[in-house]
Amino acid sequence: MPTLSGKNRAKTAELCHALADETRLEILDQLKEGERCVCELTDALQTGQSRLSFHLKVLKDASLILDRPEGRWIYYAINSEAVEELEELVGSLKATRRTVRPSSRC
Repeated sequence: MPTLSGKNRAKTAELCHALADETRLEILDQLKEGERCVCELTDALQTGQSRLSFHLKVLKDASLILDRPEGRWIYYAINSEAVEELEELVGSLKATRRTVRPSSRC
């Protein structure tokens, strides 16, 4: 089970950053239906390609999406392995203990 230490902490911060934007969440929502090309995402989100490309790069850098070039188009899909990793991380947070430790400080 992942923990919030070391490398995992940096990866968790990157995932949270990628998920902390409404446009990127909309992109992921569009990709839930399956692989989509840039032109489809541009139309669905009613946004410019340069703005969309920025958000796609953030999601890709966080490993939340995969890309596949075909001809002059690039197709994007959700990275299911990254979603599983995110689920494990959230699961590890849900499994926190609710014990009270005596402290000599407070």
